[in-house]
Amino acid sequence: MNPVLTQDSLSISDLRVSIGGSAILRGVNLTIRPKTVFCLMGRNGVGKSTTLKALMALLPADSGSIQLEGSSIDRSSTADRARFGLAYVPQGRDIFPHLSVEENLFIGLNARGKKRDSAETDRIYTLFPIIKEFLHRKGGMLSGGQQQQLAIGRALLTKPKLLILDEPTEGIQPNIIDQIGDAIKMLRAEGEMSILLVEQYLDFCKELGDDFAILERGAVAAHGEMTGLTDEIVKEFLTV
Repeated sequence: MNPVLTQDSLSISDLRVSIGGSAILRGVNLTIRPKTVFCLMGRNGVGKSTTLKALMALLPADSGSIQLEGSSIDRSSTADRARFGLAYVPQGRDIFPHLSVEENLFIGLNARGKKRDSAETDRIYTLFPIIKEFLHRKGGMLSGGQQQQLAIGRALLTKPKLLILDEPTEGIQPNIIDQIGDAIKMLRAEGEMSILLVEQYLDFCKELGDDFAILERGAVAAHGEMTGLTDEIVKEFLTV
């Protein structure tokens, strides 16, 4: 598959997902513009992580369609979607705790059939300098924030078209939240990918996001450019 570049980086149409007989997603529609940061928001339990898992084929969809740069990936496996350009950093990071930081990073390169690439790894060290200091340390010995940086760095080494981050600030100390935010700004400025960000931290989304959508009861309740995220929308759909 060689997707042809169109206006949208990713398009999700009428996506429906059920788990254990219960409808979780009830017709989700999302459009992510190229080279933008898209924030998927909403209260707990509205289907944000389910949307990402369905996008990665980690959960089966009941119906709906997903297009990456104009080409359908509906019938593609998780591995194929990764090869086509989706890179997913889930909640909990999913690094390999018994492998070194360096070995974790090289898994990202190996996914593309590469052994070592100093230019690409140097780019990761520029985004997350702390990673370079701990190359020979076991991944499981890093703090939660450092593991998050490692997981994002590993995903970036797959050279994605769309980087998918699920709650990257959850349980992370403030200084590393700032570093992750700075890295996302740098990636957006480079203009080589789009970023889909699921996040509860409203200020983080407002600072980084170009566009947003808010899920409510398994469907999109509000969407638009981030400048259109009004206090009224926040109060109705995000305030706990």
